[in-house]
Amino acid sequence: MSEAKNLLTQIAQGERQALSQLYDRYSRIIYAIAWKSLNSVEDCEEVVLDVFAQVWKIADRFDVDKGSIEQWLFTLARSRILDRLRKLQRLNKVVTAAIADGKEIESATISVDPLTAVEIAERHQQVLTALSCIPSAQREVIEMAYYRGLTHAEIATATGLSLGTVKTRLRLGLSKLRVGFENES
Repeated sequence: MSEAKNLLTQIAQGERQALSQLYDRYSRIIYAIAWKSLNSVEDCEEVVLDVFAQVWKIADRFDVDKGSIEQWLFTLARSRILDRLRKLQRLNKVVTAAIADGKEIESATISVDPLTAVEIAERHQQVLTALSCIPSAQREVIEMAYYRGLTHAEIATATGLSLGTVKTRLRLGLSKLRVGFENES
């Protein structure tokens, strides 16, 4: 009985040291085979680990009459590589579909009719004008809340103000903006 077959027999009996020896002997070559197809360190490492995890589970099923240990290991590796390639293809399809969906959404939002675009631009200018009319301390917290999406607590932390001061400045600033818009209408 060859040394590799002896190792498989020991692995089938639960000998971890035998698995370690088999790993030391064949892991680099399995990695190299995986590299030719996957070209990714992470994916190749996963294939090697998957192969030896499978060897640990099914070592007792190895049949000497059906071929060499090397052929068996390479068959296991090939199977894991193909599984990985299929997974990558599925992932690639999902990413491609998501990008296509994003482009559809983008093109849908770009195709706003000209009248709406003019109204949006006018409203944007009104907001900027109204913001310029309120005190800078109130404008700053409003911009942090609405343009940057910060919470009251995050604004307080970023500015060094107390939470109560942030809320007061927001309330006063929004009140002045509301009055400014009502006067325009």
